[in-house]
Amino acid sequence: MKKLKKQSLLVVLLCLFIPTLCISQTDAKTVPMPTQQNKIIIDKIVDAARYKNYVIDFCLETINEAALQEKWNDQKTVEITESINYKNFRDAVYNMFAFYNEVELETLLKTYKQDTAYQSANVMIANHALGYNLEIFANDIVRGKYK
Repeated sequence: MKKLKKQSLLVVLLCLFIPTLCISQTDAKTVPMPTQQNKIIIDKIVDAARYKNYVIDFCLETINEAALQEKWNDQKTVEITESINYKNFRDAVYNMFAFYNEVELETLLKTYKQDTAYQSANVMIANHALGYNLEIFANDIVRGKYK
């Protein structure tokens, strides 16, 4: 009888703690994002570095490669091309700059505006994580995720 009470107590304790562990594992951390003011500065940096054009060109190149490999007709190619929207990728750029403060962003913006050589070798193109996110984004467009 004593053994049965111990087992019952163990089962009750497990039933209490297992859901707690499961909930704590699914409690996802939020992705860091910059403040609204910093987002404005980041948008200006993107314009100065012409990164939006880079993203669109990269997506177009990926679409054209897929169209040739999969022998798409012109209608499908145009439809997929029209689904390119930089706004769907913008959060990845914001996330990259989330740890910069306003002064650092302003300094970076001034550098982009003044130094044209810096624009072509910019920090967004050199960032591997952002490059990987761009590849995923372009491939999602090819798969029709953003129709």
